Amino acid sequence: MKPSRVIDPTRPDPTMRGRCALAVMTKAPQPGRVKTRLVPPLTPDEAAELNKCFLHDTGAAISSAASGNDACGIAVYTPIGSELVYADILPSDFRLLPQRGDKFGERLYFAAVDLFKCGFNSVCLIDSDSPTIPVADFVEAVKLLTSPGERIVLGPCDDGGYYLIGLKKLHRELFEQIDWSTERVLAQTRQRAREIHAEVKLLQPGYDVDDKASLRRLRDELLTDTATAGIAPHTRKFLSELIASDTRMRIWSATR
Repeated sequence: MKPSRVIDPTRPDPTMRGRCALAVMTKAPQPGRVKTRLVPPLTPDEAAELNKCFLHDTGAAISSAASGNDACGIAVYTPIGSELVYADILPSDFRLLPQRGDKFGERLYFAAVDLFKCGFNSVCLIDSDSPTIPVADFVEAVKLLTSPGERIVLGPCDDGGYYLIGLKKLHRELFEQIDWSTERVLAQTRQRAREIHAEVKLLQPGYDVDDKASLRRLRDELLTDTATAGIAPHTRKFLSELIASDTRMRIWSATR
């Protein structure tokens, strides 16, 4: 499959003007480099495959939300040189943007900087650990960011973080003095928003899958809850096949 086109912030694309970037932050799904907190019960190869499924499902949801809504799917990726990895994972309408920065907050901030430079009118930065976020939430984020008036959009996570932050203007303050990877991220981000007098709109809550407890929650939601039919099909299929082939009940028992 042909790889997605890499966009260059120093050469703005006129087709992106007036649109909202729905940008998923991603690390190339390579064994030993992604979802390491899920090893064990998963093996490094299984963790990487699960990460691929997350990207498949999140990318598909973003692509569906972008269609007809003046938005565009972007993968803000690392490392440079891994572009071909995404060829059979992301939808064909996605674009790639290399990550910059060292610390997590820097990577988010520079992603927003570069996306605005590309010509987008608004930017959503989305995590790659929440495959069950429905299309409707991304559509709502675009709607809020393309409506008149200044605001910041946040998709809260149950662990105190967020799965999405949406901006109409670049606000560096939102990425500074934040205790990343703690339960204080959402509260501190809302405090930064108050300090710059920006209205905050919250989407429906979601959750990250980054430890055994959240893997158990994902398993239960996708494999036993009929209300979630149609959500995250790649992740659902992978978990179902993994558990079915696990004769020692390694995955099932380890996530109880």
